[in-house]
Amino acid sequence: MTDTLNMKPVALVLGATGGIGGHVARGLVARGWTVRALNRKASEVAKREPRFDWVQGDAMNAADVRRAAEDAKLIVHAVNPPGYKDWDKLVLPMLGNTIAAARAAGARVLLPGTVYNYGPDAFPDITEESPQNPVTRKGRIRVELERRLKIASEDGVPVLIVRAGDYFGPGAANSWFSQGIVKAGKPVTSVSRPNTRGVGHQWAYLPDVAETMLRLIDREGQLPAFALFHMRGLWDKDGEGMVASIGRVIGRKPTVRAFPWWMLRLASPFVPLFREIGEMRYLWRKPVRMGNDKLVTFLGEEPSTPIDEAVRTTLADLGCLEKGSAKPAKQTPLLA
Repeated sequence: MTDTLNMKPVALVLGATGGIGGHVARGLVARGWTVRALNRKASEVAKREPRFDWVQGDAMNAADVRRAAEDAKLIVHAVNPPGYKDWDKLVLPMLGNTIAAARAAGARVLLPGTVYNYGPDAFPDITEESPQNPVTRKGRIRVELERRLKIASEDGVPVLIVRAGDYFGPGAANSWFSQGIVKAGKPVTSVSRPNTRGVGHQWAYLPDVAETMLRLIDREGQLPAFALFHMRGLWDKDGEGMVASIGRVIGRKPTVRAFPWWMLRLASPFVPLFREIGEMRYLWRKPVRMGNDKLVTFLGEEPSTPIDEAVRTTLADLGCLEKGSAKPAKQTPLLA
């Protein structure tokens, strides 16, 4: 698989049908890259997104990943098992395949990171150098993912990791916003509040996360072999900012209800997804905030969409806006 007639740089995106993978892939195309996307149903998804060069294959198959990565300068590792099913059995082998393919192609690996790496001992203000003592299974897997990437970077495979808060935005169907705050497919009349009252929370708008990653890739020549950055994202200082923004977007104050954590506990033995969600409660009980000083020093700024614009786009994508919903008269910043 070569691109001798097309001198555009090639990126392989694993997870191009997902939220962050899709946004990064479309951004790369807009910047003049050729995007290859590995998928087990390549011919089917190609009808929905013809801008990518779809390749039939499975991220769990090392040969498939290596074949798709031929001539690539970048591999975006944004693939995750849906619903956290068999996470512990699939996540690390998939990353191993990506590292091997990147080594063969001479590509940099881009990994979207999270706050799961950290336990309460690092709260409330977290930097890239804060101690990583996760208290959940997902957190321990996340730490191991990054450990393996760090080792790979010392052995000739360059790496870029961008950690951000809870994703929301168009394409983020499996998110706290879409599954814990509002109900997708229904006009908003009420919202759930997962956080303890008065506790702040960090959000990350997908288009902003993708744009941050793309700007870093634009300056790939200046990145170290192991590049790690935190995003500040949208900081809700007391847990009221997101609810207030939803109210401004829909034109009325929604009813606010406490998130039913008790229901998750009861259903966890039978529904793996609920168990995984329940593990994350600790992130809603105390304020957790990643600083972006390192990122701003490198890029000059962090891309940031006004909160009401981000919420309106997200609600529209989820089918949660009534026809003729009032537009917010003023964009109110969520950042503190």
